[in-house]
Amino acid sequence: MRTYRLAIIGFGNVGQGLAQILGERGDVLREQYDVDVRITAVSDLKLGSLYNPAGFAPRALLEAARKEKSLQRVDAPQHGWDSIRTIRSTDSNVVIELSPTDLQTGEPAISHIRAALESGKHAITTNKGSVALRYQEMSELAALHGVELGVEGTVMSGTPALRLGTELLSGAGVVKLQGIINGTTNYILTQMQDGKPYADALADAQAMGYAEADPAGDVEGYDAAGKLVILANVLMHAPIGMADVDREGITHLQKTDIREAEEAGDVWKLIATLEKNAAGVVAHVRPERIPRTHPLASVRGATNAITFTTRLLGDVTLIGPGAGRLETGYAILCDLLAIDRHRA
Repeated sequence: MRTYRLAIIGFGNVGQGLAQILGERGDVLREQYDVDVRITAVSDLKLGSLYNPAGFAPRALLEAARKEKSLQRVDAPQHGWDSIRTIRSTDSNVVIELSPTDLQTGEPAISHIRAALESGKHAITTNKGSVALRYQEMSELAALHGVELGVEGTVMSGTPALRLGTELLSGAGVVKLQGIINGTTNYILTQMQDGKPYADALADAQAMGYAEADPAGDVEGYDAAGKLVILANVLMHAPIGMADVDREGITHLQKTDIREAEEAGDVWKLIATLEKNAAGVVAHVRPERIPRTHPLASVRGATNAITFTTRLLGDVTLIGPGAGRLETGYAILCDLLAIDRHRA
């Protein structure tokens, strides 16, 4: 049986979602996949840090995080190490990097991932900033140290957009991608389609927890642009950056725009597009009026979707959740099982 000892950096919703999955599905992983996955270390700025080479019961970590808002009372040989020491000094062989995303600097995730790879440990992250800004560099570092970098959860959470493109469609010749890869804006546009003005739709999105108090990252298209950069680097091997994406948000759309589109049989969506050409790739994020016959037109609410245009299969559309505690936790598990398949 192969054993994976996880050091989780950041124990918020996603980290706790992963712990819940491991608590509920650990027996299945051992029986069906012959893998034993243990959480041996956690480091979180708010909850604290702890390390035990023998591993922790996921339920104990979850209860401490929920009830006490702290991990300090969980029995462990070691408490108090910072994130870098947790990465470098524990006997973990996989580092799960879940710090908050920063699309301007990529930190602290870049430093965390670099420390893991340089220590000869696999790294799995759901952090968009680090991957959008440094994917090529980190991939080369992983190869240099003979380990792997998992990034599935950075684009559509647990919906396997990256794995579908890199594995199942790799031989079909992907020439274009079009996607709804920001659930917040799709929720807002769906509410506007149902008759609400932009301000009310945004307020609803904030009340539902889809939008932040400062929603600019979503409504101005930065989040979708970051994900598009990841798709370009991972799927099309095009080393573009944020500055290479022509970006436009949805803040200028009014009820009249929505109504005019509806009368013409169209709908507005914030579409992220990536297309190969002779010079490389063209990447843009912008609101577009698309006909109701378009594969993305029926995608409502906070759901994400992506259409792969291929030479052999034509259009293939994948629809699923783009966020969520268990959904993103599942993306991490998918990356871990992929690493196990490659290593086995």
